[in-house]
Amino acid sequence: MSEMHFRALESMYAAAPINTIFQPTMTVSEGQAEIQIELSEQYHHSGGGVHGSVYFKMLDDAAFFAANSLEQEFFVLTTSFTTYLTRPVSEGQLKAVGKVVSKNKTQFIAEAVVYDSEDREIGRGNGVFVRGKLQLSHAKGYGE
Repeated sequence: MSEMHFRALESMYAAAPINTIFQPTMTVSEGQAEIQIELSEQYHHSGGGVHGSVYFKMLDDAAFFAANSLEQEFFVLTTSFTTYLTRPVSEGQLKAVGKVVSKNKTQFIAEAVVYDSEDREIGRGNGVFVRGKLQLSHAKGYGE
């Protein structure tokens, strides 16, 4: 895999409209992706903790981009993703690390773990990803 592909994926991630909400940063390497966000109150549920959707987004994104790092032609798609919330969090920075653990001709299986500012695991997940029909060169932000 090439550094150019990894940087193009990072540009694609930054260009996703949803990321204007979360302002994440991401680095991609072969079979792995790491994402960080700074928490704010806007991500809280009414009980004062971070909403589970934030955990899911970070876990799915890290696993997804780990998978797409190994596919240079097509945008991959999440076909299933299981999320486990293991510890509540309300402030600080979150870091999700995704890794591909298995791949074959039709699918990638990737796992991700999200950590709080003290490097404690706060959630984990795993998913199945497949090659879609959209060429990466047509995905918003890819390579820009």
